[in-house]
Amino acid sequence: MISIPDAFASSYAKARVKFLEAAATASAQIESVKHPLPGREGEQLALDVALDGDAQSRRLLIVSSGCHGVEGFCGSGVQVFALHDTEWREKARSAGVAVLYLHALNPYGFSHLRRVTQENVDLNRNFLDFSKPLPSNPDYRRVQALLLPATWPPDDANRKATEAFISKNGEKAWQAAISAGQYEFPDGLFYGGHAPTWSNGAVRQLLCKYAGHATDIAWIDLHTGLGPQGVGERIFAGRNDAESISRARQMWGDKVTSIYDGTSTSPLLTGPMWEAIHEAAPLAKYTGIALEYGTEPVMEILDALRGDHWLALHPEAPAELAEAIKTRLKRAFYTESDGWKGQIISQARQAMFQSLL
Repeated sequence: MISIPDAFASSYAKARVKFLEAAATASAQIESVKHPLPGREGEQLALDVALDGDAQSRRLLIVSSGCHGVEGFCGSGVQVFALHDTEWREKARSAGVAVLYLHALNPYGFSHLRRVTQENVDLNRNFLDFSKPLPSNPDYRRVQALLLPATWPPDDANRKATEAFISKNGEKAWQAAISAGQYEFPDGLFYGGHAPTWSNGAVRQLLCKYAGHATDIAWIDLHTGLGPQGVGERIFAGRNDAESISRARQMWGDKVTSIYDGTSTSPLLTGPMWEAIHEAAPLAKYTGIALEYGTEPVMEILDALRGDHWLALHPEAPAELAEAIKTRLKRAFYTESDGWKGQIISQARQAMFQSLL
């Protein structure tokens, strides 16, 4: 067994070592899809896989981390703890469920302390059919000029204009306009891309290989940044049909929220990653949630993201300012306290056990 604090790491490089060591100790099947670019410390980047259980099992639970890069600190800790958790592993095996851990779906963002991929793409807005017209987000177009000012921190004029928009339309409208997903501004926030990213291709490749034969698939995708600190909101992650939502609530409880009916802290979004499972395993019964842990107030999260995107456009920024922006971004998506980590593990563990029912 491993202690809860020891399951978490202070960098992507250390998190990867912990994950691979945990997977090896568990005698899991390991595979690594190497990323073409180096990490922040010059380290090898990869989307690492550990399959714990019978590779031929028709019942599969997927537990994934790092879809949004910097959020990987939290998800990696959950995965490392689970691979050391003897009670959990024995329970999954006795239920005939194989567990597929996908570590660092977006390793570039994890290592470089960015939420986006190396293409500046939000991976969870990138799973679209790019041969068709892309979704339009006129609300984002209204706020784009406010989001990335000429200087950082924003000057008085920008702050006043931003405050005026929020005062008139409300914080929820500001959040929804920014985060729903947009395909018009490649340097902007929550950009969904004009083509599949490297991570998109790697995820699809691995799902086809490890999930294509399964007939019953549950997926817990680990996220941070929305909701009360330390509280894990279970957000339905699937297509908008009553049967799938009902199945998710039977599995994970009546408090499973949905982006379709306004009960979730997340707005309705475009191009979500879970769409890939329907291509990889078209005949499987699929049930999924995003387990979203709160960290900081949503306005702080959005401002931290604005600063990071501004920095990406201004590599000439002074080192002290750059470091402050990165520190703020990490804090926005990862709370460095043992109490928060304990909350993370206990709620993830409960959701995982419930997935076996």
